[in-house]
Amino acid sequence: MRFSLRRRTAFAAVLGASLLAATACGAVTPATDSDSASGDGGFQLADYIQEAVDNGDQLKIRLSYHDPSLAFAVPIREGMQRAAAELSVEAEMIGPAGGSAADQVAELQTLINQRQIHGLAVSSASNDALMPVIAQAYDAGIPIISFNTNNPDSQQMGFVGQDLVASGAALAEELLGVLDGQTGKVVVVSVDAGAGWSNDRFSGFQSALEASGLDIVGPVNTGNEPSAAYNTIESTMAAQNDAIALVSLDCCSFTAGATWLQQSGNAGKIHSVGFDVQPQTVEYLKAGVVDLTISQAPAEQGYQAVKLLTGFLSDGTAISDVDTGVLVVTPDNVDDVPVEG
Repeated sequence: MRFSLRRRTAFAAVLGASLLAATACGAVTPATDSDSASGDGGFQLADYIQEAVDNGDQLKIRLSYHDPSLAFAVPIREGMQRAAAELSVEAEMIGPAGGSAADQVAELQTLINQRQIHGLAVSSASNDALMPVIAQAYDAGIPIISFNTNNPDSQQMGFVGQDLVASGAALAEELLGVLDGQTGKVVVVSVDAGAGWSNDRFSGFQSALEASGLDIVGPVNTGNEPSAAYNTIESTMAAQNDAIALVSLDCCSFTAGATWLQQSGNAGKIHSVGFDVQPQTVEYLKAGVVDLTISQAPAEQGYQAVKLLTGFLSDGTAISDVDTGVLVVTPDNVDDVPVEG
C-alpha cells in the first residue's frame, strides 16, 4: 500500500499519535460562579457539569459541524458514534444545514444557556463569527474544542483535525509532481471560497507554488449544490480554456469538477487534484479522471473530538491538539483507504 507523502505524516503514525498525545492528568477545577466560570482567567468547570461528573451521570457531548448536510459530515458522525458507544456517553452532531454562521451561533447560544450539555466541539462556519460564542462557552465553564476547522484565535481548548495550511501546501507539492515540469494556468475551486478553512488551504497552496511559474486562477466559489457547482466550473473552464489543471480545496467541488472533466471529454487532458475520499471520488480515481486526493481522516476527527472531551471530564486528562494528518490517495492505494461518506 503506497501512502505517499513526499511528503508528510504517515497515516498509521497519525492514528497512533492521535490517541491523546498528552496524558498528563489533573483534577477538574470546579467553577466558583455557575454563570461565569472562567473568573480570573483560568478555565473552571461549571458547577452543574462538575455535579454531573461527581454523580457519574452520562456525559452529553455535542459536535457542532458547520454544515451537516455535506457528505463529509457522514464519516465524522460515524466516528463520533463509535466513540460514544465505546465511552458510554451521549454524543450528537448538530449544526445549520446550508452552513449559516448566524444559525450556528444561535444554536450554540441556546445550548449554552440551557445548561444541559457537558462538552462542545465546534467546526466553525466562520472563524470571526464563532469566536464570541466559543468564548461564551468557555466562560460558562463548558469544555470547548474545535474540530475539522481550526479557530486558533478563539478560546478553544484544543483542536482535532488536519493542519489546513499544511494540507494546502501538500496538495501543491503533489500537483507539481503530477505536472512534472509543465507550466500554465491552474484553476482553483471551492464550495465556499470565503470560509476560513478554504482560506487556510488556499494560502498554503498558493505559498507553496510561489516559485513554480504556474498561473493560479481563483479560488472560484462554486457553492455546495451539485448542479450549480457543475455549472460554475463549466463556465469557469470555458473562460480558462487553456488551463492545465483543475484543483479543488474540498470534497464537493472536487467531485463536481471531476464530473465536468468526464462529461466534457477533458479527462486525461486536464490534471485534477483535490480533497477527501467520497464514493464518487473513488470511482473517478479508478477511472483515471482525477490524479489524486488528500484524506484528512474525518471519522478519526469525530472519534477523537468525543474522546478528548470525555477524557478531560471523566479523568482530568489534559486536552491536547490532535493532528489527523495528510494522506495522499492515488489509484494505487485507493482500495486500502476508508471511504469518507
